[in-house]
Amino acid sequence: MDLKTFFVEELKGVYSERIAAAARAESEAGTVADQVRAESRRKEDVKEAALQGRLETGHRKRRLRAVSEMEKLLTFAEAGLRRFKPTDRVDIGALVDVRIEDEKGEEERTLFFLPVGAGVELTGPGGDGFVTVVTPNSPVGKSLMRSRCEDAFEIVVDGRDREWIVLDVS
Repeated sequence: MDLKTFFVEELKGVYSERIAAAARAESEAGTVADQVRAESRRKEDVKEAALQGRLETGHRKRRLRAVSEMEKLLTFAEAGLRRFKPTDRVDIGALVDVRIEDEKGEEERTLFFLPVGAGVELTGPGGDGFVTVVTPNSPVGKSLMRSRCEDAFEIVVDGRDREWIVLDVS
C-alpha cells in the first residue's frame, strides 16, 4: 500500500470512530430524554428532558456531518490518488513538505491536502512521522492551493505571524 493510500485509510478510521461516538452519544441522550419525559413530575424534569433533546439533536448533527465528510473522502479516494511531481502546483491529494519560520525559530512539517479532515494528525506506517491534514477552506489550505516548490507565504496561526515555504510536493 502506498503512503497516500495508507493515510486515507487512517483518516477513514478517524471518521468511523467519530461517527460511532456521535451515534452512541445521540442514542444515550435520546434515551435519557425519553426516561425523563416518562417520569416527569416536576418543572425541572421538563427542562432536563428538553436539554437532553437538544443534546440528542447536537450529536445527530455531529454524526451527520461526519457521515457527509466520510462520503466526500470515499468519493475522493475512489477517483484515485494523483501522483504529483515536484514541479506541479499544490492541489487536493498532494503531500506537501513545508518549512515554517517565525521569531522563535523554524520547523518542518508534512501536510496532506485533502477535501476533508482539517487538522487531523495522521501517523505514518509503523509510527514513523506525522502528517497533518489541510483542506482548501483552511487558512493554510487557501494559501497553499496552487503554490509550487520554493513559494513562500505568510499566515497568522495562533496569533503568530509565520512564513511558510513549500519544500516539496508529491
